Amino acid sequence: MEALNFLVYPFLACVALVLIHAYFGIHILERGIIFVDIALAQFIGVGIALSFFFSHENTYILSMVFAVLGATILSLSKRIERLINIEAFIGVLYIFSFAVSILILDRSPHGAEEFKAILNGNILWLTPKDVLSAFILYGLLGGFHFIFRKKFFALTFDGNNRFLWEFLFFLTFALVLVKSVQMAGILQVFSFLIIPALIGRLYTKAPFRILLIGWIAGLVASFIGIGVSYKLDLPTAPMTVASLSLVFLLLLVVKAIRGKPA
Repeated sequence: MEALNFLVYPFLACVALVLIHAYFGIHILERGIIFVDIALAQFIGVGIALSFFFSHENTYILSMVFAVLGATILSLSKRIERLINIEAFIGVLYIFSFAVSILILDRSPHGAEEFKAILNGNILWLTPKDVLSAFILYGLLGGFHFIFRKKFFALTFDGNNRFLWEFLFFLTFALVLVKSVQMAGILQVFSFLIIPALIGRLYTKAPFRILLIGWIAGLVASFIGIGVSYKLDLPTAPMTVASLSLVFLLLLVVKAIRGKPA
């Protein structure tokens, strides 16, 4: 019972993360900008690193500033794609953000620990308030996307190039990442974005079915990862990422053996 009480909030946080990130993952996979999540998350991480440098002051404000700036840059991705490979551009954005974060944290008294926190988060030590605020934020943003789903799916699946809606897509995505990175870290956030949607696409190309399959796979893998990390005293975020990755690889092998495409 003690273990259950301790792990309930990390698992509920994973539920919230899987629900929202699997949805964005469908868009990201269809757009072919696979590493945009980790690049934008690391860009937001620069704001978090700056807050660590200034003794954890204004973490939320600095994260939001970099979230809006990153969303603005990425909302121009379709125009940038006319000039250069977009994945290469996203890679440059990521490595730039990574390097700047290291340079900032190098001047922080606890830089190594703080850098680890940005990568791994602190999902085991979340409070009920943290989890509730995540559900409220993700629910509001998810509701906004549901109301205007035709606009957002037209951007992704029909190739519409309307800057306002493109900006709103990346802004809402960035707002999700601000909360997600603080809770779970960059590694876990990236895995929740890509892997559940990939698992869904093993079996179908219909967005709603991809979402349902991704949700189920993500929740099962999260339950296994959190349980094993607690039992063996292993870092939670890497264990959850490994668990989700193994589920995907196992299903991929089964799919390959059966030889039936989605």
